[in-house]
Amino acid sequence: MLDRIRASLPALSPAEQRVGKLVLADPRSFAGLPVAELAERAHVSKPTVVRFCRSVGYDGLADFKLKLAGTVNEGVPFVHRAVDEDDKPGDVVVKVIDNSVSALLKYRNQAGGHAVELAIEALAQAVQQGRRVEFYGVGNSGIVAQDAQHKFFRLGAHAVAYSDGHMQLMAATMLAPGDCVVIVSNAGRSRDLIDAAEVANRKGATTIAITSSGTALAQECRIVLAVDHPEDFDRYSPMVSRLLHLVMIDILTTAVALRLGPDLRPRLQEIKKNLKSKRYIDPGA
Repeated sequence: MLDRIRASLPALSPAEQRVGKLVLADPRSFAGLPVAELAERAHVSKPTVVRFCRSVGYDGLADFKLKLAGTVNEGVPFVHRAVDEDDKPGDVVVKVIDNSVSALLKYRNQAGGHAVELAIEALAQAVQQGRRVEFYGVGNSGIVAQDAQHKFFRLGAHAVAYSDGHMQLMAATMLAPGDCVVIVSNAGRSRDLIDAAEVANRKGATTIAITSSGTALAQECRIVLAVDHPEDFDRYSPMVSRLLHLVMIDILTTAVALRLGPDLRPRLQEIKKNLKSKRYIDPGA
């Protein structure tokens, strides 16, 4: 919610901008103060405060302050940081999407290019040389690892995804210099993943972590694609982190495909052509 207000400021009138800046300066106080005091602090009229609330997409001051209080208090524990228990379905749609878009834009502006370049180079070389490209993750991150395996498999890579700790450890033992392993973890503190990274490093493989900055996994891997976000590591069902991890996989896949050059395109076209036989024919086509 605060990110959306910040992004909306340039489109508001100067008076409404002052109200918006007051919200951003101290959202907790704004949610509890009466309209008269808010107007006085922002040096605007009381109707301007209400107009500001409507300009940024809320029904009025009461609705705005209710949603603001929920944002400040981190929403419903273990469900989603943006939503409140009394939210209507339409509110949930807006909040979840706004929260995701805000996190993606924030990551776009903060993503470091050097580490991404190193990861792309290592993965592209591994694919070109027929080396092993493996993806490790557990829980939600295991699903991201499977998505990554599916995408790199289509590039012609010898790609495998493992979500079982024993399999990860055995697979890491069989790695060699020139192989790559991408390890995905939101919290970066899974013992299985850290142990697998340690073994992979010992075998000379290139270890790439997609995780938050400063985690134990980040410290263990050679290349760190730091994906930082406001989502609590202990949330029951992480949402924003999973989206960011999937986007990072898309970035790596796209960049590696471009590095592989035009020789890849006929193969992708043939795959698409062969898959047509698996679809029902549209009678109206």
